[in-house]
Amino acid sequence: MDSFHWTQLLNPEFYINLEVGGVAVGIYVVLFIIFAETGLFAGFFLPGDSLLFLAGIYSTELMRSLVYLEGDFLNVLVLALLVAGAGVVGNTFGYWFGAKSGNFLYNKKDTFWFKKKYLIQSHDFFEKHGGRAIIFARFFPIIRTFAPIIAGIVKMEHKKFMLYNIISSILWAFTLIFAGHYLYELFLSKLGIDLKLYIEYIILIIVAVTTVPLVLNALKGKKVTEEEAKEEAEKHGHF
Repeated sequence: MDSFHWTQLLNPEFYINLEVGGVAVGIYVVLFIIFAETGLFAGFFLPGDSLLFLAGIYSTELMRSLVYLEGDFLNVLVLALLVAGAGVVGNTFGYWFGAKSGNFLYNKKDTFWFKKKYLIQSHDFFEKHGGRAIIFARFFPIIRTFAPIIAGIVKMEHKKFMLYNIISSILWAFTLIFAGHYLYELFLSKLGIDLKLYIEYIILIIVAVTTVPLVLNALKGKKVTEEEAKEEAEKHGHF
């Protein structure tokens, strides 16, 4: 067995192929990561988009450890539904957390796991796009972690939030998982290219596409000060 190195935690393939005591637990880890990334503010560093794309490639292996399903399409469909469900639960928890702890978050000191600037940037994103931000946010790292928390902080109507929550979870899960699965089959059957041999490049491309715009925006943006955070909290009645 290869020795563990912490850098493996940054590789989505590590979670998908994870075994504990010889038992494949990848499906459970994938579902937990989706919940954590969309429901816990400390989950912004987790590999959501690339994880789902790779989950589509490994859909049969992942589902086999949970339940045997006859048919390729059925495995992909059920996997996408499970992931969408985990996303719905995660966002719901994030909304509840935001509604209960808005004042605490705006006054919390920056740590390795929590950056106040992400909270402010997500709030600006939410203000600009309204309820649609819940849908858009699913496809942007960091933003998707804080969007449901912001929705809870600003007291977005719960029924409206749940509608966008469900729609966004289904779109995100089905788009990335089906894309991963069927692009893998297309490249293998038509071009003779096994995408499993190029996982590192796939991850780099997905990370670049989803994070570069956010990084550029962050570089252009100004640092959030304690005073600005307090003003933001006062604006929404969190004092």
